[in-house]
Order: sequence, then C-alpha cells, then structure tokens
Amino acid sequence: MPILNWLTREEDLKAAKHTPYRLLTEKPELSYGDKNTGNMLIQGDNLQALKALLPFYAGQVKCIFIDPPYNTGARKDADGKDVGYDDNLEHSIWLAMMYPRVELLRELLAEYGVISIQIDDDEMAYLKVIMDEVFDRSNFLNTISIKAKVSSGASGGGEDKKAKKNTEFVLMYCKNRIKFVYRKLYTETPIDVHIQEHKDEDKGFYYTRIIMDFGNRKQIEEVDGLKVFEHTDFVFSSISKVMKEENLTQSQAYSKYYDRIFMVTNAQTSILPRVNGIVNEKQKLISFDYIPTSGKSKGQATTKYIWNETLVVWFKDSANKIGDKVSKTEELGTSWDDISWGRLDLEGGIGFKNGKKPESLLERILTMYSDKGDLVLDSFLGSGTTAAVAQKMGRRYIGVEMGEHAKTHCAVRLQKVIDGEQGGISKAVGWTGGGGFRFFELGEPVFDEEGNIQPNITFDNLATHIWFSETKTPW
Repeated sequence: MPILNWLTREEDLKAAKHTPYRLLTEKPELSYGDKNTGNMLIQGDNLQALKALLPFYAGQVKCIFIDPPYNTGARKDADGKDVGYDDNLEHSIWLAMMYPRVELLRELLAEYGVISIQIDDDEMAYLKVIMDEVFDRSNFLNTISIKAKVSSGASGGGEDKKAKKNTEFVLMYCKNRIKFVYRKLYTETPIDVHIQEHKDEDKGFYYTRIIMDFGNRKQIEEVDGLKVFEHTDFVFSSISKVMKEENLTQSQAYSKYYDRIFMVTNAQTSILPRVNGIVNEKQKLISFDYIPTSGKSKGQATTKYIWNETLVVWFKDSANKIGDKVSKTEELGTSWDDISWGRLDLEGGIGFKNGKKPESLLERILTMYSDKGDLVLDSFLGSGTTAAVAQKMGRRYIGVEMGEHAKTHCAVRLQKVIDGEQGGISKAVGWTGGGGFRFFELGEPVFDEEGNIQPNITFDNLATHIWFSETKTPW
C-alpha cells in the first residue's frame, strides 16, 4: 500500500510512543451538574490528553468526530508579520501534528467504532493516505461531501482565480470492517408539485400524473404462477382536472389524493415480458401479484399495476405525507447539501468566529454511528458542538480542547446545555436539560525523563498505567 513521506516522518512515527503519560487533574470549580455521568471536558494538548486517556478508555469509544485545523493561510513571525506560506514546511508541520493523534485515536476506538474527520480540500488527499496507513484501507467507509456555505454573493473565501469554496469533506473509517454494522439513514425533502402534463411520443413514455379510484378486479390469467387481474371498474383524471373540479390548489390536490396518485413510465419489459404481452392485447388497466427476488421488497408479496402498456409507479411509494405536507424520502448518500450552515453564530449561546459546526451535522453522524449511552470523543473540541450534541442525544462524551476557550467557550456552552438551552437540535430531540460533566487539566507526567516514578504518584495511578502497558486494555 502506498505511504506518504514528509520531512519529519521518521520522528513523527515515534511521537505517540514518546509522548509521556500524564495525570488528569479535576478542577471541581469548573465541573458542572451531575458529576457521575462519565462526561469529561479536558483542557490541554490533545496528544498528551489522548495518551492520558488510554489506560482508562482504550477500545471503549464508539464514535469519534474531529475537526482539526485545515492548514490554510500564511505563517507569521513573532511580531505578527506575514512571512508567507511555505507549502513543503506547512504540510510537514500539519502531518506531524495529525499522524500521532490519529494513531492514539485508533487505540481509543472500539472494535465496532467509527471515526469521522472533517477537512477541506487543502489537506484532504494527504489525510486520506494517512488514514489508509493507520486504519488500513479496507476499513475506509466513505468520503462525505458537505455543502458548507453558499457560493453566491460578493464575499469570498480568499480564493484567487479559482472557484469559491463551498464544500468540505468528512472522511469516515471503521476500526474493524468485520465487526462494523452499517445503519441506513433517510432524508426527507419537500416535493415540488408543479404539474407536468405532457407525453413524449418519440421516447414513448408519460409524464402525466393521474388520480385513479379502483373498483373490483377479476383474475384473467395466470402466467408462471403470477396471477394477472383486470380492473373492471375504474375512473381516472388528471391532477389539473381534479383541481378545477374541486377548486383545489396543487398542494391540496397532492395532499388529498396522496395514496391514489401514480405516474406511468416506460414499460419495463425486462421485468415481466409475458405479462406485458397480455397488456398489449387487453389495452386495459391490469395488476399482477408476485414476490420479488431482489430489491427493497425482496421476499414480500407485491402488486404491480400496468396501464396502456406502461408500468405504474405509485406516488406514495416514493413520498411521505405528514399532515398536509408531502415530502420525498431518500436513502442518505455521500452528498449532504441539506444541512443549514446559516446563523451558526447563534447556536450554543456562544460566539466562535471560525470553525463552528452545525449541531444538525453532529446529530446525523452520532445517529449513524452511536446509540444512547455510547461514548463519544472529540479531541479538537473547538466551540464544543460535539459534546453539546452528545449531551442532548444521551451519549457520554469526552471533549479535549487546548486553548483557553475550553473554559470560556466549551464549559460555558455545556453549562447552558445542562440548564436546558433550546438552540440547535434541542427541540428536534426534545431536550429539556440535565446531566453534567467534570472538568480536567493535564497534570504532571507519571514518570520523569529517566523513567523514574514521580514521588507524588499514587499506587492507583501507577497500577493503572502498568496494567495498560502490560495488557493494552483499560483498567
């Protein structure tokens, strides 16, 4: 498998191993709410924090989400002066930062767990190669494309002589493909009910939407065990005719006759050529019952309808009706353009100029890869979105942030969540408050530079680290 090389690769491959074990010291005055929930907020260098977590949480984390720095922009000197962007140096620094952290994150991830990393196209390809090396390419799941901002308007993202960026990516890997279980998700989008009432004679199929009331049906044939029926009493009319006769709007007509609307498409003769032959003779609406051997209805008794030589596709089979609203249901794919990135400055009740992620994005990822009570980890916590969403969704969490805003942003945001803050996904998940977290800082190393035990290390702390060192399992 190809590997990535950079200026300091050999040193960086040893960085995780050489990172000292440090104690985690609780700051009770910064902890909040119920301290027995198992939730942790840690301030400190995330490489050292991840190493400190290993003796307690190796192999225990169900879902990891991180949003690391994207490695864009120029470097500055000690006086803040722009000294330009040295591409080779910058890539090496970024890769040196990422590689050991990815290694430790893999150790913390459960065998059936998933890691998701959000990134833009400056380092996405390089990150993919690193992830293939650390997690093994066979454990790659998907690259998710996210529409993160609109590309209209005069403002830009600093792009010069190239298309404005409005897309980011999420690389997803499982730890063990054999134990990983994929969970399908579905999205709903409002259906545009503009009427299309014409027939393309050249292509031989219809765009007309028709409403039909079915009466009795009688069996007219049995072909290869398939019972074919002719409908003896039926009426049909176009949507526009129904709208006129009943004085309905388009939306009202679709909502009222939701379960009786069908579309006719090109005849699928490859599915049932002999039945289509019968249709050609009768020129009537018929139906046949069968049990498909593949597809989403595999093994389930199914009825197909054919009218005027073409297969009928039911509107209700590709849409949902909730109240008076009709929407289309689609299996979630790898292109996510339905998550709003507007007004993120208001989410969580804290300001965060750069990098805040929508709570709805984290809700989707945690829904895909975790359940209530599972442990979630974010070692680049930023504004605290991952921890806030985990709290609202009933997951346990560990968040790591090295900056001062671990206190001024993350802790404050989580306090608001515990008090019942109603922004973001709160209403969607029925959040009313509760829970809590413990706040930790990194303490001194367990061992000094010569490998001697620090004098103030307790037996419990020492035993925990020795146990992990010998067994590679958490205490």
